[in-house]
Amino acid sequence: MAQIFPRWANKAPAYAAGAGALAAIVVPLFIWYYFSPKYTDVGYKPRQPVPYSHKLHVGELGLDCRYCHAGVEVAAVASVPPTKVCMNCHKLVKRDSELLAPIRASFESGTPMRWVRIHKLPQYAYFDHSIHVRVGVGCSSCHGDIAQMEEVQQAKPLSMSWCLDCHRNPDPYLRRSDQIFVTDWQPPEDQQAFAAEVREEMKIAPPEDCTACHR
Repeated sequence: MAQIFPRWANKAPAYAAGAGALAAIVVPLFIWYYFSPKYTDVGYKPRQPVPYSHKLHVGELGLDCRYCHAGVEVAAVASVPPTKVCMNCHKLVKRDSELLAPIRASFESGTPMRWVRIHKLPQYAYFDHSIHVRVGVGCSSCHGDIAQMEEVQQAKPLSMSWCLDCHRNPDPYLRRSDQIFVTDWQPPEDQQAFAAEVREEMKIAPPEDCTACHR
């Protein structure tokens, strides 16, 4: 009697079991990386209604972060500057630039500019800028070296695990007060000693329980 299936079909169950075992490893790893904020969010750089260069304003002209983001030291939200802040300079500087036409129109009409938000946490996660700034966590620890960005992009994943890594060991990120807004800051040689001293002095004990961020 002729064989119904070819001889290689005898090994099909073994091949299927091997492929299933491989998929059980590869698929979770694929999802873990390619569905994570590190892959999906880092590098996010939306097109803005007006091309604002942080590299020019902050890196070359030396504009302080707090001039535009006035609430960063006192409020949970750093705040996006209203149009009148832009016009404080641009009433005189490049006052006829076509690129700034939307800014002038916003100022004249009183209609706020619709900037596209880049760094955005889920609504179920609470983050307070002022608390972090007051204890010595600088801007670039979360936002990267803004002063070198022609167009601002998300530099860090801002995921729960990323936040927890810092809460569990904040020492590498704590700075002296005069270094908070230095965008290219690097930890000095005495970082460990300084961090231990400031943690003791300011009673810094970052919470790791759920209610710290999910209120």
